[in-house]
Amino acid sequence: MKKDIHPQMFPVTVKCACGAAFVTTSTLAEVTVEICSACHPLFTGKQKLVDTAGRIEKFERKYGKRATAKK
Repeated sequence: MKKDIHPQMFPVTVKCACGAAFVTTSTLAEVTVEICSACHPLFTGKQKLVDTAGRIEKFERKYGKRATAKK
């Protein structure tokens, strides 16, 4: 390997918004995430909606009425 071209790797603790944390290595000194495997619905099987600025309600207003009207 060539010298002085590879980034330096740090042992970091990845912190999630749900409070979970795990240790890994990264080129960044600090890592924070919004959704991790402890709170993601794909891994937990629980539905957890993360709504920003009413997007879910906007979607239901726009498409929810049309889906129930066709039935």
